[in-house]
Amino acid sequence: MASHVVGYPRMGPMRELKFALESFWHGNSTAKDLQKVGADLRSSIWKQMAAAGIKYIPSNTFSYYDLVLDSTAMLGAIPTRYGWEGGKIEFDVYFSMARGSASVPAMEMTKWFDTNYHYTVPELGPDVNFSYASRKAVTEYKEAQQLGVDTVPVLIGPVSYLLLSKPAKGVETTFSPLSLLGKILPIYKEVVSELKAAGASWIQFDEPTLVLDLDSPQLQAFTEAYLELESCLSGVNVLVQTYFADVPAEAYEVLTSLKGVTGFGFDLVSGIKTLDLIKGGFPTGKYLFAGVVDGRNIWANDLAETLSTLHALESIVGKEKVVVSTSCSLLHTPVDLVNETELDEEIKSWLAFASQKVVEVNALAKALAGQKDEAFFSANAAAQASRKSSPRVTNEAVQKAAAALRGSDHRRATTVSARLGAQQMKLNLLVIPTTVIGSFPQTEELRRVHSEYKDKKISEEEFVKAIKEEINKVVKLQEELDIDVLVHGELERNDVVEYFGEQLSGFAFTINGWVQSYGSHCVKPSIIYGDVSRPKPMTVLWSTMAQSMTARPVKGMLTGPVTILNWSFVRNDQPRLETCYQIALAIKDEVGDLEKAGINVIQIDEAALREGLPLRKSEQSFYLNWAVHSFRITNCGAKDTTQIHTHMYSHFNDIIHSIIDMDADVITIENSRSDEKPVSVIHKGVEFGTGIGPSVYDIHSFIIPSAEEIADRITKMLATNILWFNPEFVLKTCKHTGVKLALKIFIAAAELLRIELAHAKKEKYE
Repeated sequence: MASHVVGYPRMGPMRELKFALESFWHGNSTAKDLQKVGADLRSSIWKQMAAAGIKYIPSNTFSYYDLVLDSTAMLGAIPTRYGWEGGKIEFDVYFSMARGSASVPAMEMTKWFDTNYHYTVPELGPDVNFSYASRKAVTEYKEAQQLGVDTVPVLIGPVSYLLLSKPAKGVETTFSPLSLLGKILPIYKEVVSELKAAGASWIQFDEPTLVLDLDSPQLQAFTEAYLELESCLSGVNVLVQTYFADVPAEAYEVLTSLKGVTGFGFDLVSGIKTLDLIKGGFPTGKYLFAGVVDGRNIWANDLAETLSTLHALESIVGKEKVVVSTSCSLLHTPVDLVNETELDEEIKSWLAFASQKVVEVNALAKALAGQKDEAFFSANAAAQASRKSSPRVTNEAVQKAAAALRGSDHRRATTVSARLGAQQMKLNLLVIPTTVIGSFPQTEELRRVHSEYKDKKISEEEFVKAIKEEINKVVKLQEELDIDVLVHGELERNDVVEYFGEQLSGFAFTINGWVQSYGSHCVKPSIIYGDVSRPKPMTVLWSTMAQSMTARPVKGMLTGPVTILNWSFVRNDQPRLETCYQIALAIKDEVGDLEKAGINVIQIDEAALREGLPLRKSEQSFYLNWAVHSFRITNCGAKDTTQIHTHMYSHFNDIIHSIIDMDADVITIENSRSDEKPVSVIHKGVEFGTGIGPSVYDIHSFIIPSAEEIADRITKMLATNILWFNPEFVLKTCKHTGVKLALKIFIAAAELLRIELAHAKKEKYE
């Protein structure tokens, strides 16, 4: 009987690490206090898995911020701007890399493959002096050992680490971090040697980049790396773990031929085609770590069906060589269903969080070994049957409406350029109009009002009155600052997805279903369990309330269907596109009602468009077609004079045409923490006549640039007078006291640009 977990959530069941981190960052606790919380969490996780019967328990999957950042620390690849001069990497350097400081910017963050988790991108160049600077992997292995728990230390594999890196600032963009492989392998050898000396019998190398479209030199790097490591791997079992997608046939052949490797881990939930590769041939005597329990979604495993799959694998690989595992780290799921005391019992029976998934892994391993827990399997079968037959899941009218969307384009009748002309006549905006992304910070008093309303301590009338007062303050502040297109501040909302989900059918919600997004930031995804529809308007009250307070246009603020989908735990009993179309129809109804109520600017945010993008290029066009179609469905009935904005972030240079195909009037794109990589998107948007709003600085940064710096930064993007001006990200997560100052600088920068533009125009005609 063999069971394995790839990784585990580290925030804690009640977000203990989040609160400890923020307390430390705010100077309210010491480094020792923070380390104590970390040690307690690690101890509880290891002991829990040991008690559940897991044989291969991971260590070194805990982090105070990010595992890739931990690898950067291990390799001593600290960018020079952080002032590290060797020796132990203390929290001040570590957190400066992660978050920046008053004097230096943070390292870039980007999405971890196609998940909502973010990793800190290593910055490398030909002159980096690597050194074994952090012994965290060994320290945590020994820590577990002292608790009586034998673990499998987990390392980001050397090739994946380099493939996930980028050339440092000032280094030629053509520089390949993979060329540094020979320089980092000696450090990996040191780590392995220390782990072996400490008693480790297994070591896990995570090489998730093997699921990507790699070229021959990149694949060859895996062969070279593990050939070089082979001698030091002697005497220890090595697992190379992949996840998030199928491993391509060529990569599968390379992976299963690696020297010094004992076992191979595959995601058999997202990567179902990998089963065919395994059936076609698996190396004799090697272990197959079969990732059959979903590490990215919250549905209880269909144990009977999975056991059948495992028996089939057993007949190929051998009875003693199949290890039951999770498809990826459980980092992407909430910690424990036990803490959901308010969730509907029937829906709850359909779910499994990280703690429950650990139990599922072990139950399957025991069943495979002939020790099936009949009661556990029977309860699981009953829950599966309940979910399939429950009337709350299916709405025939919704299914029919969504099915009818196929085969039609759903595009507004006129071009962007024509619409922008009609909109300008109606809105009469200045050159380089200013706006903000959406939400404003919520005061302690407002959070108290939300809490009391949720607990039914105040009436709906009292809640609306309190929100109205706050909206009025936000509107007046924006007028005072002379912002052109206002927002109502989203002060009535708890979360950009949950707020809408609470008003749509087919959604369920947790109270402690938190998942780490980056650092201490956690999200609480909604659960889409059934067909989605909109019983009544969701935002019209608040948008019209704000519009009644000002003569300036107020944006209606909506979350787009693709973002609602990608930031939720989505039902797995129908294709994702079907669910997305259902959400799109609900948002379409809302757009129509806002328009009828006199709201002439409507922002439909698709911040998570890229998150659902398949990792393999061959599968991307299908996703982009239905994702973009879903967005167009939401506003295809809007009048020419209604201006549709969208907001998104991440790297988009490779999907520019899909973004343009969304047919939005104005596209707002994150630009400030991506080294201005979206510049080509901006120019492509201009080419098609689309309004573009590149963000002008990171609102979360410790460094607030001057108006002159902002104006200078944006000047290179001035290719048109339909450029919009906005800060990066929403304001909700900022300190309330700093927002006014930041926005004052932002407005001053816009005015500088207008003067510059007017001056250039005057010179042209003189």
